[in-house]
Amino acid sequence: MKVMAVGTLKPLSQEQRERYLPAEVPATLQLYLDGKIEQFWLRDHEVGVIFLMNVDSVKEADRLLKALPLGHANLLTFELMPIGPLLPLGMLMKPN
Repeated sequence: MKVMAVGTLKPLSQEQRERYLPAEVPATLQLYLDGKIEQFWLRDHEVGVIFLMNVDSVKEADRLLKALPLGHANLLTFELMPIGPLLPLGMLMKPN
């Protein structure tokens, strides 16, 4: 299942940056290497990230993201949206 995870980062103090970011980056990259995060982007107009995740459920996505250092500290929260193919496009195809 695909899940779009739209994350919002709370403002971080310099101390929080030094404490959490050195662990956040490798933990996020590990999810990528494990195939749980397929793509990732920075948000343009708000502080945060967007992940396209490949997981078994929204519950799994939530668990994985809350286990990241910033998620565990409740400094990065996510809106999780299950997504899939645009099935109505099938109506545009001619029957065989």
